[in-house]
Amino acid sequence: MNGYLLLALAIVAEVIATSSLKASQGFTRLVPSVLVVTGYVAAFYLLMLVMRTVPVGIAYAIWSGAGIVLVSLIAVVLYRQVPDLAACAGIGLIIAGVAVIQLFSKTSAH
Repeated sequence: MNGYLLLALAIVAEVIATSSLKASQGFTRLVPSVLVVTGYVAAFYLLMLVMRTVPVGIAYAIWSGAGIVLVSLIAVVLYRQVPDLAACAGIGLIIAGVAVIQLFSKTSAH
């Protein structure tokens, strides 16, 4: 399976797990707690598979950048945690950084 497809699946699993942390209320609610644990287990297993074909620095940059953006968007929708202008600017810079790596770095071509 394509390393970048696995990376996308790992990111989705990590975003589900991270977004469920607040809902788990300190692991006192069963369903969100199960989502947290299974999401992180799946995310790290998939990330381990990704490391076979995608350079670690590139994989981690995409993993962390996409995770930050997606968790921030989910926090707006689920928890009404709207980022201020500075946070939006920072998130924009993260997106720009990942784009620069993907578009211009010879490392990402592997």
